Amino acid sequence: MSPSAKSETFLEVDGREVRISNPGKVVFPEPGLTKLDLARYYVAVADGALRGAGGRPMVLKRFVKGLGQEPFFQKRVPEGHPDYIDTATLRYASGTSAEEAVLRDAAGLAWVSNLGCLDLNPHAVRAEDLDHPDELRVDLDPMPGVDWSQIVDVAFVAREVLRDVGLTGWPKTSGSRGLHVLVRIEPRWGFADVRLAAETLAREVENRAPGLATAHWWKEERGESVFVDFNQNAKDRTVASAYSIRPLPDARVSTPLDWDEVRSRRPEEFTVPTVLQRFADRGDPHAGIDAEAGSLDGLLALAAELGPAEKPPRSGDGAGRRVSTMPLIEVARTKTKPEAMDALERWKAANPTAAALLHPADELVDGMRGSSSQWYRVRINLQHVPEPDRPAQGQLLADYDPWAGR
Repeated sequence: MSPSAKSETFLEVDGREVRISNPGKVVFPEPGLTKLDLARYYVAVADGALRGAGGRPMVLKRFVKGLGQEPFFQKRVPEGHPDYIDTATLRYASGTSAEEAVLRDAAGLAWVSNLGCLDLNPHAVRAEDLDHPDELRVDLDPMPGVDWSQIVDVAFVAREVLRDVGLTGWPKTSGSRGLHVLVRIEPRWGFADVRLAAETLAREVENRAPGLATAHWWKEERGESVFVDFNQNAKDRTVASAYSIRPLPDARVSTPLDWDEVRSRRPEEFTVPTVLQRFADRGDPHAGIDAEAGSLDGLLALAAELGPAEKPPRSGDGAGRRVSTMPLIEVARTKTKPEAMDALERWKAANPTAAALLHPADELVDGMRGSSSQWYRVRINLQHVPEPDRPAQGQLLADYDPWAGR
């Protein structure tokens, strides 16, 4: 069947027929990629994509209205899913549970692609053992004003720390501005220990690269540094896995690298067309990752040596709320990122004296997870504005409530 914007076609994938609805619908206008192109991409790189996401329960992050709209997050596998989609029931700290999709083969990749899932968001556990992660995830998240060379420097420090505790790191681009370093571990520890190990790694990276890297959880305290995001190892968290297509106009891909490529390559080089060619030419640089599962004993011993991490101050009002050490004001809460950026620019236009003194890392635009979708919070850190010139907290320029009507 010839694909068109209002038709369906079927991909034959390893003896299975996978339905692709609206195959001619253009998802990425800039490179001209359609829904069918994206499904075919995932089939072509299935060996690598399944190494990252296969066998793991995953949250479905669905862009059903296209790149211009925020996705919604679907934990529960859709009813009527094909029999080649396995499931696993995850129980969350909130007391809720969800039967989530588990992909086992290339047909499963094509199926989730058809649902509007651009990137793959698996948990760090296998479906056969939901209590013991087999992957520690090092997410190097640059603050505004940080360039690629600084991210790379921090990545090599992280590699050095991992080597010192007997672990092997496998780098990949995040598909946005940062880098991920994946670490296979033996599934012998629970989530609390894995998160502690990740936090310890972050603290040690900060110790070895002060000013370049930070383990400070609170964004306003990081400055122009690379945040080693240890909380991606919490039980409820998922991360875009290897070969995930990211929702950027150029159809960028989260791409596994060899360490000798990390300094010379750039995230923007890796898009759906270029990764298809790269994969055909050389296969997956992470092909050996599953043979390198290591022990957390070294990081947990280092955790004991470093002692407890410093905790943020709390208020004395009995509510236990955190008190920031920085002079923060909140500008807006919005449904979409463009609305958030618009609110930020309106605030800066209304406060030109203060705006001229802000550093890039003082403009805090945070994506916040709502009940089923993301929303945005805009704040300003006035640390570089003299106290007499600091604007007071005013009425929010936008006050979106992601929980309204629930």
